[in-house]
Amino acid sequence: MNRALVEFGALCALAVLLVGFVAVARRAGGPRADGGYRQRSSLLDPSVLRAGVVRWTTTTDHRDVGLLYIAFGTLAALWGGVDAMMMRTELLTPAADVWSEATYNALFTTHGITMLFFFVTPVFFGIGNYFLPLLIGADDMAFPRVNAIGFWLLPPALLITRAGLPSQVAAQVLGALVEGPLVDFFAALEEPGIGWTLYTPLSTVTANPQIDLVLLGLHLSGIATTVGAINFVVTVFYERGPDTDWATLDIFSWTMLTTSGIVLFAFPLLGSALLMLLADRNLGTTFFTVGGGDPILWQHLFWFFGHPEVYILFLPATGLMSLILPKMVGRALFGFRYIVYSTLAIGVLSFGVWAHHMFTTSMNPRLSASFMAVSVAIAVPSAIKVFNWITTIWDGRLRMAAPGLLCIGSIGTFVVGGVTGVFLAAVPVDIFYHGTYYIVGHFHLITVGIIPMMMIAASYYWYPLITRRWYDRRLARFQVGLLVVGSVVTFGILLALGFQSLPRRYANYPAAFAPLQQVATVGSYVIGLSAILWLYNMIWSYWNGDPIDDADVWDLKETGQFTAEWQWLEGRLEREYNVTPTEPESVRPASTTDPERGSPHVLADPRGLVRSVLDDTLYGAIGGLLGTLAMSGVLFTAAFIGVFDVAAFAELAGLVGLRESALAGYLLFIVGGVTTWAILFRAIAEFLPGQVLVVSGLSYATIMSTGFMIAFYTGQSGLELVGYLGFVLVAHWLYGLGLAGTIRYAEYRRTVGE
Repeated sequence: MNRALVEFGALCALAVLLVGFVAVARRAGGPRADGGYRQRSSLLDPSVLRAGVVRWTTTTDHRDVGLLYIAFGTLAALWGGVDAMMMRTELLTPAADVWSEATYNALFTTHGITMLFFFVTPVFFGIGNYFLPLLIGADDMAFPRVNAIGFWLLPPALLITRAGLPSQVAAQVLGALVEGPLVDFFAALEEPGIGWTLYTPLSTVTANPQIDLVLLGLHLSGIATTVGAINFVVTVFYERGPDTDWATLDIFSWTMLTTSGIVLFAFPLLGSALLMLLADRNLGTTFFTVGGGDPILWQHLFWFFGHPEVYILFLPATGLMSLILPKMVGRALFGFRYIVYSTLAIGVLSFGVWAHHMFTTSMNPRLSASFMAVSVAIAVPSAIKVFNWITTIWDGRLRMAAPGLLCIGSIGTFVVGGVTGVFLAAVPVDIFYHGTYYIVGHFHLITVGIIPMMMIAASYYWYPLITRRWYDRRLARFQVGLLVVGSVVTFGILLALGFQSLPRRYANYPAAFAPLQQVATVGSYVIGLSAILWLYNMIWSYWNGDPIDDADVWDLKETGQFTAEWQWLEGRLEREYNVTPTEPESVRPASTTDPERGSPHVLADPRGLVRSVLDDTLYGAIGGLLGTLAMSGVLFTAAFIGVFDVAAFAELAGLVGLRESALAGYLLFIVGGVTTWAILFRAIAEFLPGQVLVVSGLSYATIMSTGFMIAFYTGQSGLELVGYLGFVLVAHWLYGLGLAGTIRYAEYRRTVGE
């Protein structure tokens, strides 16, 4: 099939549908409060059209520029999304019989470039432009005109980078009518198939002039991004309101500041590398050629930019998560300072991990080992964020609204994406999986599993603030469900394909993989459908959503989380629409040391926490001993009836270097139950009070049992397996009851003694 005409036709159809839908939604705007109907001026009125064009092309207001960024990024996402749908359609069949191999290569090249450079970063910059000044109490960005210039560099950058598609369409249309140099000129430009990494020597020897335009377009987008980053840094440093200092700076602004810092170091390097590659292609230089330079040098330069780029995309998403999640569970963000520290740590470490992308390029083993260590280390600050998010959720009151559901879904997909990334940091594993779908599944679980999800969560969370209307909340929950399920199905399948060593970047594949590829494609269609539903909801609700009658739409005042941007909205509603501010009937602090009222902020007094844990270690050990003995009775009963094999204890002893003896393993099991798991429970119980301790013990033991089931499994099947799982679960419940019951009794005795 003719890729250019199909893709151009799909984009035109999307544009027509979008314009028509906007016209219908605008015309169907609901009645006014006085019972009359809105009188809207026609968009085709020249004066209205002229005024709109002048306003949106000359505005320097940070909120307008933010909306322009978001609209641009959304359109780019639709373009890149069409690439993805076409790519997955090709993979429905093992043979390349939908598109050609060259077209497939061009599709995954343009999909990656469009999504990474023209979708994610502009949208986050748009959110930052709109909300960062509101959050820090600034009137506007530090350099409003420069801010607008930074945005207006992006549209030409995208058009230059993607010029191959309209050029091919023009050549085919003109070619059907006439022949001549003009047709040849347009036909010379076609979307390149060299991958979004633009690896040399392929990118230097391929004689496609569109590659030069791609390099120029990316260079221009880098300038735009750098300009925007400078503005964010200066705004945070010099435009903060009098009530905002470094200690009270919100978490989203922290992440935007760190992201901007990474941009300032990473993008100039990319720009330099792009110019060097451009010179190699056009001026005869030899930076990346075999005879004079080194093709591997490109990879070093590219990934020194490329891996920080991953965190340029990722950190704002974590900032949105850390900002929105507490509002959805009614609790303060757990460990705020540690999340800030982890953000800064990621910003620094991101420049030290680039070479783990190059383990397969015959690097010096010593260098590989050092980069492996740093790559594993960067998982620590990422894990700190996840632990703090989970701890924030614990015992909170989760609001089952679209932003809250997206937060939960994002954490789940990010955990899978993050853990699979840790394996890739290990040289032996990376060498095995580097060229397979495992890589594709891993980084899409990050780039789709949290980044667009948190963008959409932010769009729902702040929608009433931007539009003074509600979105369709029922449709939003349905859309969120589709997005999460589609992401898990699509990229989970890609991980499975990677485990089976299916190479990536191939349009053809063995027929045995067809069922999994087809399921992944169906999952991608579900993601595409969810994106369309989100766009529908945003546009339709803008004119037809229920108007808000209060700035506290999320009941944030109830927990003391009515933050600066919502205060700004409240003031605006009062000034412009005479909406009287409201106060909740009851107030519950989001952070308190009283476990009966809310959530503790234990890190405010770490010495008390340490003292408490040490005081209770003895009781924890006694509880662990009683719990482990009770657990042992169930396990040996299971062994007696043949559903549990005591040889698993011998394997445990061998695993830690002891003699493979069931007795040695059992004693080790007792020691672990008395020390490690008991102390860990005591520490977690101290962090997470608010429920009956016995209930916490049962929950803790249930979670632990999953690890035990895997570690001590010895090949049972059928009814034996059912019995094994049942006995393990009951044994752990007894452990939890013994552990928690003993500690509760000890606390009672101590209270009586005092």
